Amino acid sequence: MSGPIEDEIRLQGVPICPGVCVAKACLFNDARHNQLTPVVVTEQEVEGEIERLQRAIAAAGVCLDEIRDRVAREMGPAEAEIFVAQKMMVNDPGLGARMIAAIRGEKAGAEMAVMTVMDGYETRFRVLDNEYLRERASDIGEVKRRLLDALAATRPGLRCEGAAHCERGRERVVVAAELTASLTVDLDTDRLRGFVTEHGGATSHAAILARALGIPAVSGLPGIHSRIACGTELLVNGDAGEVFLWPRPETVARFQRQLAASAAPVEAVEPVPGFRVMANISIVAEAALARRMQAEGIGLYRTEFEFMALGRVLTEDEQYQRYAALLKTMDGRPVYVRLLDLGGDKPAPYLDLPAEANPALGLRGARLLARRPDLLRTQARAIARAAVVGPVHVTYPMIVDVAQFRALRALFAEAVADLPAADIRHGVMLEVPAACLNADALLREADYGSIGTNDLYQYVFAIDRNNELVAGDFRLDHPVFWDLLAAVVAAAGRQGKPLSVCGEMAGWPEYALRMRALGISTVSVSTRLVSVVRRTLAVAKPPENG
Repeated sequence: MSGPIEDEIRLQGVPICPGVCVAKACLFNDARHNQLTPVVVTEQEVEGEIERLQRAIAAAGVCLDEIRDRVAREMGPAEAEIFVAQKMMVNDPGLGARMIAAIRGEKAGAEMAVMTVMDGYETRFRVLDNEYLRERASDIGEVKRRLLDALAATRPGLRCEGAAHCERGRERVVVAAELTASLTVDLDTDRLRGFVTEHGGATSHAAILARALGIPAVSGLPGIHSRIACGTELLVNGDAGEVFLWPRPETVARFQRQLAASAAPVEAVEPVPGFRVMANISIVAEAALARRMQAEGIGLYRTEFEFMALGRVLTEDEQYQRYAALLKTMDGRPVYVRLLDLGGDKPAPYLDLPAEANPALGLRGARLLARRPDLLRTQARAIARAAVVGPVHVTYPMIVDVAQFRALRALFAEAVADLPAADIRHGVMLEVPAACLNADALLREADYGSIGTNDLYQYVFAIDRNNELVAGDFRLDHPVFWDLLAAVVAAAGRQGKPLSVCGEMAGWPEYALRMRALGISTVSVSTRLVSVVRRTLAVAKPPENG
């Protein structure tokens, strides 16, 4: 696909969901209620408007129940609870009372009452300092639009060049002002190629849903919705947050491998002898696909995303149910459960943590678990209870030295002392330069190590991969980085401990080959890339010592 009509334009946004696609744009009409004309009702019409509002509230609730049930079936209970929260907002007595007060006091029509009250809340949330709470403004906006849809008896639509030619997102990249949870489920996602939006961050509910669906998504492109026309050719790079308008043939050729990986049918490829490819997951529902892809285990289960999807701390029983379900699905295959890695770029306002000037270097991962041992104790007990279903590998995030690892492992042991003994192994994430430089001592103490290339690269080179100002410097082939990986591999060999790579870097076939050449025999990648890596390894010549 090429752009003979227009010159290529590259835009840098925020990566929301990995993957690459090329397709024409389809504009989502999520501004359909923005031009409402203020209506003043008479005294005699007030009660009728209140009844209209109440019917709309009931209808919106029914609609959200239907979406909740569908999402629970197709994605999982955590994602479904997003719409439970929205229904609670729809039925909130305080909101309803304010809307009725606007109808009675200001003689506003039901539509304007909804707009006035919800816009006020949405505006206040958008100016908050807390990123997570700012993202909740999109939920308020969704509830507003659902109520207005119910009042107008309309549904979300697509604004194309002509209704007769509208593909309604099929085989297209949907472009919208904001990536909302409703947008990710209201469309035919089986044939949708990608999302591009002006607003909506990586921690939003909708972003979590997009990742669960595996649809490439990029956000943070102000004005994109009004800048392009329906049918504009786009290349969306969800790995780096890039969007190319009218991409040149050479640009498309540069992404050919990722495009093939994203567009290829989701088909399993037999395991490659001597090289284990496991799957990275963020929610338990993804484990079913990992099994279909014949992944040789779950190499990284990012447990914090279950908390982020609900916007609250999960209880011990809730965590146990998820972990037990995962182990049952994987049926004896290895499962590596990473302890909560909240903080940094994954804020958790429900933990009431202090504000930080530099969260990436602050209270995240292991440091947060040490500061909040209650979180670790609850998770440890849930893991230990689930371990009766199958063996569990517990991975400690952002470890910097042996003393920190020992302290957290001791807290874990203390928390589960009264529970039946279980098959649990304890390992470390090697994603901080200090840990890699101290790999011999750490791996002497731990049962295994797992290299997290995403954070490790950023900390080694002091570079933010999501910052468009330095995106060109993010070179995964830098010799210094590979020297560091080689040193960690050598340390694991000296200590006789298993070592894996669970960063997304292992999903690039050429890097998987280099890792195999270094002596790494286990990687964990996005589920959709398991087959891609295996195909590459199967046809490539094994290393001399393989």
